[in-house]
Amino acid sequence: MEPRNDTEISEFLLLGFSEEPELQPLIFGLFLSMYLITVFGNLLIILLVSSDSHLHTPMYFFLSNLSFVDICFTSTTIPKMLWNIKTQSKVITYEGCITQIYFFILSAVLDIFLLTVMAYDRFVAICHPLYYTVIMNPRLCVLLVVVSWIVCILNSLLQSLMLLKLSFCTDVKVPHFFCDLSQMIQLACSDTFLNNMVMYFASVLWGGGPLAGIIYSYSKIVSSIHRISSSQGKYKAFTTCASHLLVVSLFFCTSLGVYLSSAATHGSQSGAAASVMYTAGHTHAEPLHL
Repeated sequence: MEPRNDTEISEFLLLGFSEEPELQPLIFGLFLSMYLITVFGNLLIILLVSSDSHLHTPMYFFLSNLSFVDICFTSTTIPKMLWNIKTQSKVITYEGCITQIYFFILSAVLDIFLLTVMAYDRFVAICHPLYYTVIMNPRLCVLLVVVSWIVCILNSLLQSLMLLKLSFCTDVKVPHFFCDLSQMIQLACSDTFLNNMVMYFASVLWGGGPLAGIIYSYSKIVSSIHRISSSQGKYKAFTTCASHLLVVSLFFCTSLGVYLSSAATHGSQSGAAASVMYTAGHTHAEPLHL
């Protein structure tokens, strides 16, 4: 198969995860419902946090940022998928694909960062309650969010720019309902060693690092809760972080499921279906905090 220069590639084909025409209305309705619930649910969270002075706390500040990122995440992939189903087209432009990859990586990694920041917030609230307002002051909260945005923007920009340097073959079929970085690298005809190295290094660094931080925070939280003498005190301390722990578990378990499925199936319909499970779990997690 002869490689073609990437400038000659004007579009890709998103194969989705079902070729059966009778399933398309069901898929369209399912994802449209999921998208609307996600967008309006997270907008409601942002509105409640901004309008209620009692919710002007670090935890809800981080939650509102997480909700905003969640809207960006779903808006990166699902609207294009719905449009393709509606128009019975599988085409996405080269520029659109690169843009989708950029915002997908940005929002996914930013989610991990914000979940880690929220774990630190719960750690301070439970392990150092007397110093909570001093440590988690507004300046630190804003700084944590801004730094998270900057790091994630640079990471996403780096991987997207590296993808632009690849040349693609005549086979431009993407076995997903969105442009996935790993699948795009597999479609390339040019040398992808550096791209794979950066992708795997970033996955370990931005996935494993925050996960280690979250595990450490909750190990300290569990230890602090265990030292509380009264059962009522233990219950109150546990309820302040239970919803966040559930969201973290859901996020990382579905992410791991997507990774293992993609590695085992190399982009088949099973891998795409796993990505659907990730999207569904990801987009319905944040409201659990309220």
